[in-house]
Amino acid sequence: MARDTDNGATFWNFSPPAAESHSERMQRSLADESDSQLLDEASRGSEEAFVELYRRHQGPVFRFALRMSGDEATAEEVVQEVFLTLIRGPVRYAEARGSLTGWLLGVARNHVLRVLERRPPRAPAAEWEAPDASADVLAALLRRESLDAVRRAVLSLPAVYREALVLCDLEELEYAEAARAAGCSLGTIRSRLHRARNLLAAKLTKTRECAL
Repeated sequence: MARDTDNGATFWNFSPPAAESHSERMQRSLADESDSQLLDEASRGSEEAFVELYRRHQGPVFRFALRMSGDEATAEEVVQEVFLTLIRGPVRYAEARGSLTGWLLGVARNHVLRVLERRPPRAPAAEWEAPDASADVLAALLRRESLDAVRRAVLSLPAVYREALVLCDLEELEYAEAARAAGCSLGTIRSRLHRARNLLAAKLTKTRECAL
């Protein structure tokens, strides 16, 4: 660090910061854009916009597919298929009807159900995460049960109840968005979620009694 003077003015001369790359500037700019803006840019061939969309939404899609199938390979396959849908276009997503995450989970659901028609869910994957504390129903169960027991119980639920539980309690979608993702009415998703919670509690109770 050196001190330079110019016409009596004194300033400290620090080493300049590293220059930001064009890619970094572009990605930082895209991070401020809405999903609809990114979709529009991606449809016009912007690779950077597609990468930003993938960065934002890959996690929820992967978790949903993993929790529905219990299999990492299936979850990865579903993620690829969902984002290929964005590339192939045109995308029938309307921002006024809900979030892009909810729409993508609806696409993921269709792929997962096709897989589950060919085979039942597999043993739970280790990366299956516990829900946040705000998902109070499952949080209460997790305080009493091992995570592995909850994983297995969730995977043993019929698909329509399992997806209601995953969408509402694990991914924490609003009921309206969960209903759109599941392709059913608001009343149906509420009914399925209520039934799923009861089934899950009963399965965990039975598991605990068998272990005694």
